[in-house]
Amino acid sequence: MATLSVPHDIVSEILHRLGVNDLLRFKCVSKAWCSLIDDPDFAKLHLSHSLKAGTNLSLVPRGLDGGVLSVELHSLKRVRRLKHPLESYHDKFADVLGSCNGLLALMSRRDEISLWNPSTRKSRMFPAAAVEISRGRLRRGFVVYGFGYDRISDDYKLLQMAQYYFSNDDSIKSEVKVYSSSSNCWRRIQDFNFYIKYKLVHGVLANNALHFVVSRMRRSEPLVAAFDLGTEEFRLLELPVCLGTGFSLNVRALGGYLSLTVCYYLGVHVWDVQDTEIWVMKEYGVRESWTKLISIKQSEFILGFNYVLPLAFSNNADKVLLYVDRNKFMWYDLSSRRVENERELGGVPRFQGVETLVASLVAL
Repeated sequence: MATLSVPHDIVSEILHRLGVNDLLRFKCVSKAWCSLIDDPDFAKLHLSHSLKAGTNLSLVPRGLDGGVLSVELHSLKRVRRLKHPLESYHDKFADVLGSCNGLLALMSRRDEISLWNPSTRKSRMFPAAAVEISRGRLRRGFVVYGFGYDRISDDYKLLQMAQYYFSNDDSIKSEVKVYSSSSNCWRRIQDFNFYIKYKLVHGVLANNALHFVVSRMRRSEPLVAAFDLGTEEFRLLELPVCLGTGFSLNVRALGGYLSLTVCYYLGVHVWDVQDTEIWVMKEYGVRESWTKLISIKQSEFILGFNYVLPLAFSNNADKVLLYVDRNKFMWYDLSSRRVENERELGGVPRFQGVETLVASLVAL
């Protein structure tokens, strides 16, 4: 009996719609299928389809012990611990520096960094860049990171920003370095002379740029700074025109847009949250394109809340998944404007942060 030969284009059209685990198994079908699935162009096609269709998505929370977890995004079921390349028998800790195209940037307590694809289990390890700031009398400092893909140069980059300051005035020293996966080395670039507001929050990737909440002086109003992965330059983004006063800011990527969470608070404490607004920038870099997507009042929550971040749209884009108070998730219905389906992750009472991850075949 003659063997039916399926055209290469038809095979590619079918396979790029499947999950990564299925594709890795199907490499055993034939040499032709193995060659196709290993092709970087096929990996890009598969990734593009997953991002457009909103499939193969998961959340990556980090437990209080520093362990890296995974849970399916839309169902919020099947929580599992990921065995990452930096963990040892005695130490499961890894700081998640960022997520991009199915890759996670991780950092150990020993300042080892890994760019890791949890789906293919392939990784690259390298040391963090040495901080060369002459500290003098500067007593306090920290380092934040940001991870992303530059479409122009077809290169994955890791940003490292170190900042030291006096405890009693507004003097700062900063140092900025960029790691390029294509050259496998660190380079120092222009310094950044704004205060980074959050010492434990890494850069948010959206529109080929990494975003940070900053201020001109330590106690002045918050601003949003963007680091362009192509030009490797910083700039400030204009905030929505009609914001009130007495608020804190957080940035996040939401459905391909840059989103802004504005928390208005009472009194002097930022945890006395009264109302929260979530905005999205429909046309990147255009101030007038900021659109208020969600407005939540404290009274809408039975037990109240202190912290809200948007994570993702539902499959039909009619709901937004919210990350609330670092230990639970809620779906916000955009039509009824109500919060529903509060969920806590089974066996995980509290965690330190969460990233979204798309399963991919991307290799470094």
